[in-house]
Amino acid sequence: MRWVRFAVLIVVAAILQISLIDIIAVTTAEIKPDLLLILLVFFAIHSNPTDAIITSFATGFVADLIGSTMGPQIISFGLFGTLLAELNRVISIRTVPYQSLAIFATGLLTAAVAWFLMFLKAEPTALNVGVELLWRPLYSAVAGPFLFLPVAWSMRIRRRRRRRY
Repeated sequence: MRWVRFAVLIVVAAILQISLIDIIAVTTAEIKPDLLLILLVFFAIHSNPTDAIITSFATGFVADLIGSTMGPQIISFGLFGTLLAELNRVISIRTVPYQSLAIFATGLLTAAVAWFLMFLKAEPTALNVGVELLWRPLYSAVAGPFLFLPVAWSMRIRRRRRRRY
């Protein structure tokens, strides 16, 4: 794993998430993709399990830094990033439909756990829970696989191409 490139990529994704992602947001309901969720799934799929666990917790830490409260994202991203990395050892998540499904399921589960942890902590939750639980993971699942190629190029990860016979 190239940790310096990973750190730069996470910082750039966090800056884009808090500033420029509003350009492609659906403005009526503030529905926008979650770049850190997409990176979480990317590294859980394309890294070995140890690196995937480290990147999951690091991505959750950055998500907490740009969020409203500290703690729920690091726990949920770390937990489901680890589970996704272990699941990737059993089931190959290399095709676009499976990657989209993985992004959607991970986004739904991480948002639900983060919302529940904020509820337990008696913190004010997001204004629109439906956007956080359904629409943001769905938008991320649609946009995510298209971002996998530039991220793989920037991390110098070679993707194997399947040959058709």
